[in-house]
Amino acid sequence: MAHFAELDADNIVQRVVVIADEECLDSENNESEAVGIARCQEIFGADTNWKQTSYNSWHGEHKGGGTAFRKNYASIGYTYSSSEDAFIPPKPDESWVYNSTTGDYDAPISRPADCELESKHCYWDEEAYQADNTAGWVIQNSGD
Repeated sequence: MAHFAELDADNIVQRVVVIADEECLDSENNESEAVGIARCQEIFGADTNWKQTSYNSWHGEHKGGGTAFRKNYASIGYTYSSSEDAFIPPKPDESWVYNSTTGDYDAPISRPADCELESKHCYWDEEAYQADNTAGWVIQNSGD
């Protein structure tokens, strides 16, 4: 199955649809994004804008190897960047910075090593960071 993301005029993902693989084959039986887009436009309207996305993006795997296909699987609210040919998630917090290598956002301070322990639960507190830019991660015991 092939997945396609519909983009609005600002390249924001509006929905993701599934098209059968056989509906995305060109005249030589090769998978073609252009053929899949044409099929989406046939179904949803010629004036719609589509980009292919892939679940393989989530795992950093792609049929051809190398970097993940468009860095992230498209979801509603993600932005398609034509300059990066990537789907970029919404920014989680004001202080976080986009990392074009990973296709995700990084916190302004590193996640504490304690967060890797099964007995700990960690979350980001933007207000704490804004009050003190050396703070931000909150660590709790899993039972708390």
